[in-house]
Amino acid sequence: MSLNIGRIIGIPVRIHYTLWLVLLLIAWSLAEGYMPQHYPGLGATTYWAIGIVSAIILFVSVFLHELSHSYIAKKNGLPIKRITLFFFGGVSEMSEEPKDPALEVRMAAAGPLTSFLIAIVLGAFWVLTMLVNGPVPVIATLYYAALLNGVLGAFNLIPAFPLDGGRVLRGSLWNRSKNLLSATANATRVSEVISLLMMAVGLFFVVFGDFVNGLWIIFLGWFIRSGAETSLRQTRLTESLSGVRVGDIMTRDLLSVSPDASVQQLVSDYFLVHPHGGYPVVSNGKLLGVVTMSSVRSIPREKREVERVSQAMVPYERTITVSPATSATDALQLMAKNGVGRLVVMDGDKIAGMVTRGDLMKTMKARQELGA
Repeated sequence: MSLNIGRIIGIPVRIHYTLWLVLLLIAWSLAEGYMPQHYPGLGATTYWAIGIVSAIILFVSVFLHELSHSYIAKKNGLPIKRITLFFFGGVSEMSEEPKDPALEVRMAAAGPLTSFLIAIVLGAFWVLTMLVNGPVPVIATLYYAALLNGVLGAFNLIPAFPLDGGRVLRGSLWNRSKNLLSATANATRVSEVISLLMMAVGLFFVVFGDFVNGLWIIFLGWFIRSGAETSLRQTRLTESLSGVRVGDIMTRDLLSVSPDASVQQLVSDYFLVHPHGGYPVVSNGKLLGVVTMSSVRSIPREKREVERVSQAMVPYERTITVSPATSATDALQLMAKNGVGRLVVMDGDKIAGMVTRGDLMKTMKARQELGA
């Protein structure tokens, strides 16, 4: 559950509900614990004001941290679907991964560098405010905000997925070995060691009485381990399609449908007889669109004898097409980006075949099992 708050440099920005909980928790812990302990005598209203302002500064800092990743990605031609700010900070959702290790390092390093820069700026204002004997609430807020950004930058430099430091490590290993899968596997091993150490330290804290902090550390360790394993799985899937072109795996002998056929005829003669989930709609050798089970389900049963395929199909203008030379990885990303399960393969103005998500998955599985 996320709330869309607008677009920055053309990128949609969303806030996950978990971030609201964290901001509320930070404001409460500062107002009721940290600030009264370190700056006594200010009053409850002042403590809550400091807590709320500090939480807002944290939100802006996390956003700028993620925006720096997205800016570098967009500047280098990588599309960003959205920025989502959540429990542990945020994520810039890319439609495709960097194909260059140097770019991955630059993108990953941009986040911690931004956090450190914010910490330095806020720290400088804190020092100046201290020198001129400024208001204590302002001094307290600037100090905590600078400290928080320093911690955010340092935490993200831990060389473990899915943190920025893990991506910097993978990019460096990738640049040295020229093998993305090997670099990801090695970076994942480092991540797993770090996660186990964190969980061991957290368990030590729990056993010796610091229950809350111990649970936090255990949870962070689990989060890192889970993120590392997910990244390795995704890389293995992507690399299993390396070198494969759409033309190598597409279905060539296609059954096509006439636009004048009834939807009921389509169901009876195609979907109930053949195993395919979609068919090209062709007239006089020209592709008019694609009809799928999904588009048929939108037609009420009582109207299927009357409705024509031309009324149920996805028209050519909205049909996603590729060429036989398109890489299988790019085809998979196109499907994910457009929310479709199949692509029509065009060789010039002629239909060469069709490739489905199932074709890609079967290819991945076979190549993984055979070690290709």
